Amino acid sequence: MSRGFVKEEDQEEAPFIPPRAALPVGVINYVTPNGREELLKEREALENERRTLDINSDKERRHTLAVIDGKLNLLNERIASSRILKPEDQPRDEVRFGATVKFRFLSGPQKGQEQSFSIVGVDEANVKLKKIAFLAPLAGALTGKKVGEIAEVKMGGAIQKLEILEINY
Repeated sequence: MSRGFVKEEDQEEAPFIPPRAALPVGVINYVTPNGREELLKEREALENERRTLDINSDKERRHTLAVIDGKLNLLNERIASSRILKPEDQPRDEVRFGATVKFRFLSGPQKGQEQSFSIVGVDEANVKLKKIAFLAPLAGALTGKKVGEIAEVKMGGAIQKLEILEINY
C-alpha cells in the first residue's frame, strides 16, 4: 500500500537506541571479570524489564519494546565479543589492563597532584568512579610503565609528565 493512504498518526518513527561505548573495529573487547558480571547483570535487568512491561497503549508498548530489544541486541553483541582478562594474570610490577595506577603530575596545571585510575574495559569505564577505558590516551601512556617511570600524555593541549607511584591489581 502506498504511504499516501496511511494516516499521519499511524506513521511511527524508529526509536532512538543509545549506542554503547565506542569500540573501534578490530579491537578486542577486553573486560575484567567484574566488567563481565556487570554486562550480564545489565542483560538480566533488560530482560526482566521486557518481561514485566506494563504499558496498555499498543503504540507506546511497541516503541518501548523496540528500544529494549535494540539495547539487548547491542548488549548481546558486546557480551559475545568480550574477552576476560584477569588482573591476577597480569605482571605485578607493570601497568597493564586491570591495574589501578597511582601517579603524580610532574608538569602542567596539576603539577604535584596525585591521582589514581583503574584501567578497565570500555563498558566499565566511568571517570567518576576513577575507571578509564584501556583505549583512553591516559591508559595508553601508563600501560607498560613500572613504578618510578615517567609517562607522557597529551592532556589539555599540552604534553603532561606523570610519575608512576603505585601499581595494584
